[in-house]
Amino acid sequence: MIINEYLAREIGRPFAVILAVLCALFGGYSISSSLADPANGLLPASVIFELAGLKLLISQDVLIPIALYFAVLLSFSRLHADREITAMQALGASPMRAVRAVLGIATVTALAVCAMAMLARPWAYGTSHRITWLGATRVDLSAMQPGIFYASQDGGRVIFLSQRARHGGPASGVFVRRKVGNHTEVIFAQSAIPLPQSDGAGQREVYLFNAHVYEIDPANPQNSQSLDAQGLKLDPASAKGGTPGYSPVAASTAHLATSSAPRDIAEWQWRLSTPVSTLLLALMGIPLSRTEARQGRFARFGPAILIYAGYYLLCTSARTWVEHGQIAPCPGIWWGPMVLAVLVLAAFKERAIRFRLARLTARRAAMP
Repeated sequence: MIINEYLAREIGRPFAVILAVLCALFGGYSISSSLADPANGLLPASVIFELAGLKLLISQDVLIPIALYFAVLLSFSRLHADREITAMQALGASPMRAVRAVLGIATVTALAVCAMAMLARPWAYGTSHRITWLGATRVDLSAMQPGIFYASQDGGRVIFLSQRARHGGPASGVFVRRKVGNHTEVIFAQSAIPLPQSDGAGQREVYLFNAHVYEIDPANPQNSQSLDAQGLKLDPASAKGGTPGYSPVAASTAHLATSSAPRDIAEWQWRLSTPVSTLLLALMGIPLSRTEARQGRFARFGPAILIYAGYYLLCTSARTWVEHGQIAPCPGIWWGPMVLAVLVLAAFKERAIRFRLARLTARRAAMP
């Protein structure tokens, strides 16, 4: 119990630090990428931070396994460098004692990752899609910058301003394309001014001067028509589409389990694979941490990074193949975990052989 508690503390501290650093880096990247998107420039700052928080929650089924993987690698590398592993073995603790301790920590962590993948992941994706869709249907012309195409998420609306003298002021060279039913409406106006806000939802109607309106019917070109107006009041959000479309990542786990669509199968298998990856990566960190004499505690981090990168690339590639029907649902994306499991078994087998040879050599040297 003393050894188990000691190993749990040695793994827990770097795990918390690594996970915090990864979350900070990913959260900062999400916020910066959202702010760099012109369409998101129309969203309130609170909504952008909410979307970044949802993306961070979605990423936990990837960040937690990699944090545990490098925490085990870092802690056991230090134990090897300080000869604490040798001292434990001299006191009669077998290598399997450390394996069982890591396996207990990894099992608890894998259960948490499983809950996030099965429950938190679809909820966060669904909430994120709803927020993005609602943000795309709310237009505030006064916040738009000239020279940028503002397109809705579904492509049903595009707005472009050629020039604007000041923020929130009149704009010139206004282009609007909207889908209204089966028709496409194209509007070009010499200038436009936002009218006083009529509600608290960020909606503002726009008054267009010298507007040219073209209504295009792709199915029946003879029905297409044009209109010139000296003045025209327009609600840019009046042609918004329906509800957000179906997405496997936002679907419930129960629905995915009974679906036969390739995209649903790929997402279902991905959610199942995350706790398995957590266990395998944590176990892989133990044999990778073993260093030779005069090697630093960070000597094995290069191979460890390459192994994780290859494993993640294999899993994501297999998921894409399943989505497009290039490989059958069985084995599906399980190629990656199977390959990693073989590597883990081979690494532990090689380590067990080394341990037995070392004990045999020590016994022979102790004989008179």
